[in-house]
Amino acid sequence: MSEDKKPAKLTKKEIFLRGSIIALITTVPSLIVFVLVWFFLDDVMIGAISGAIAHFVAMGFSLKISKRLLVKK
Repeated sequence: MSEDKKPAKLTKKEIFLRGSIIALITTVPSLIVFVLVWFFLDDVMIGAISGAIAHFVAMGFSLKISKRLLVKK
């Protein structure tokens, strides 16, 4: 009989740190796109729409990154 190996658990500090990194990966690009479009085109609505698009693209990347980052080996 073989024993079932339990995966190592992450500490609260590791969860907080990794979650903060993923939050930065998600929010910073959308904020940068919003501010740049608003500054150069002087239109808030186009800036908000392009920021939202950048946010969802960044969320797709953060999902892939989180699968690698949040798994403890």
